[in-house]
Amino acid sequence: MWKANKAKLILSSLGILLPIFVGLSLWNQLPEQVPTHWGPDGNPDGFSSRPVAVFLLPLIVFAIHWLCLLVTSKDTKNKDQHRKVFNLIWWICPVVSWFAGGIMYATVLGADVPVGTVAFLLMGFAFIVIGNYLPKCKQNRTLGIKLPWTLADEGNWNATHRIGGITWVIGGIVCILSAFLPQTALPFVFILLLVIMMLIPTVYSYRYHKTHQQNHNHQ
Repeated sequence: MWKANKAKLILSSLGILLPIFVGLSLWNQLPEQVPTHWGPDGNPDGFSSRPVAVFLLPLIVFAIHWLCLLVTSKDTKNKDQHRKVFNLIWWICPVVSWFAGGIMYATVLGADVPVGTVAFLLMGFAFIVIGNYLPKCKQNRTLGIKLPWTLADEGNWNATHRIGGITWVIGGIVCILSAFLPQTALPFVFILLLVIMMLIPTVYSYRYHKTHQQNHNHQ
């Protein structure tokens, strides 16, 4: 995995660290306390020192990125995994780093950024992409919908990921349409949407397991 994807490894890692170089170029324009967290109303409610905001936050995402790649590569069941599924692993952390850095620096420079709306639009597109890739995800121990019944039965895995894919695409569309609701409503909408998106595949997987178990017992 590592040797075959050296270019992706370098580009994704540099992409994650890009906000550091942006921060260095804006260093003298940044305040001592930089906004790094936003409340339900879309206003900053958490601040970090300039060095922490510029250096530490991208480095945390960088560490998470490498940890995900390492864990995924160690799973022998991912040997023949669909390449499009791996693309999510390569690029999800760079996108998160760009989004977080972009919002932070735009706010500091005086831009009136509707954080909740932008976040919902980004998450909606991410859910749609994930939903399209879920049915392509082959059975493994690190990626996809890992439930006792999907891990024990490849048929259950495939059926659950088809349903999960549809659910996440619909969830993504709903997320995008909800982006323009009042900022204070967005956290509650997100929690409800995420619970539904996780619950539907889980219930479906369990019912699939019970149905096939009963059919097996009757034979």
